[in-house]
Amino acid sequence: MTAALRVLATGPLATVQDLGRPGLAAVGVGRSGAADRGALRLANRLVGNEEGAAAVEVTFGGLSVRALRPVTVAVTGAACPLSVGAVDSVVHLAAGRQLTLGAPAAGLRSYLAVRGGIAVPEVLGSRSRDVLAGLGPAPLAVGDVLPAGPPPAEPPRVDLAPVAAPESGEVVLRVRPGPRDDWFTPGAVRELLSAAWTVGAASDRVGMRLDGPALERAVGGELPSEGVVPGSLQVPPGGRPVLFLADHPVTGGYPVIAVVLADDLDRAAQARPGRTLRFTTARRPAPPRR
Repeated sequence: MTAALRVLATGPLATVQDLGRPGLAAVGVGRSGAADRGALRLANRLVGNEEGAAAVEVTFGGLSVRALRPVTVAVTGAACPLSVGAVDSVVHLAAGRQLTLGAPAAGLRSYLAVRGGIAVPEVLGSRSRDVLAGLGPAPLAVGDVLPAGPPPAEPPRVDLAPVAAPESGEVVLRVRPGPRDDWFTPGAVRELLSAAWTVGAASDRVGMRLDGPALERAVGGELPSEGVVPGSLQVPPGGRPVLFLADHPVTGGYPVIAVVLADDLDRAAQARPGRTLRFTTARRPAPPRR
């Protein structure tokens, strides 16, 4: 493990993330990890790391680092201007070279991977920062030095990843109703699937507050706290849902009207405030033919 990068600027928020802490919900610890897991995996593949190696998740650009030795890096996720190289490609930084991420034109979160992986200490088996629980390394601050682990034996196999341009317009997310859709009127479920929802300003890695019509409850009273998963659309008393993201609580006392499919959560994590979302019912796979 050797010093690799010195942080010169952080932007709105920059945290170390890997693929999180799965399997600990029963003891009250959420998974956390990268909000856009596909982008993290791609950044690591580009520099030859294991897909789950720790990298830096950068919210809306603004991160600036200086190489303390020759390093190989890659930036993926929300496409942003770079002072050296380009996103979705392998970038070689000489010692002393500075890399700065500008604000992305679309999307919200970018990922900076370093060959060898960011080698900060693990907490409960992960290097991820959970902003709700306060677990893991603190958000990056100016002056921090990021160490990297030993480089993998195999060199990077590609220089550039052909990644589709980010989708424009509305983001459509597939959901499965429940587990508490019966706590709402049939009209509320129809409203969830027909309304245009706007990502609210009060959104973060914990959850995305959505602005739109209030969803009417059919059942009054309180719901005992129960387990929730990433993608849960929990509806507090105001009637407007909250979409749980990477650092969501492991239990909740408000009813969950539907759950976004895990395969769609990466796209949800890239929706910035003001973006319009729509929900559609996921089709169940056809049974196998006998």
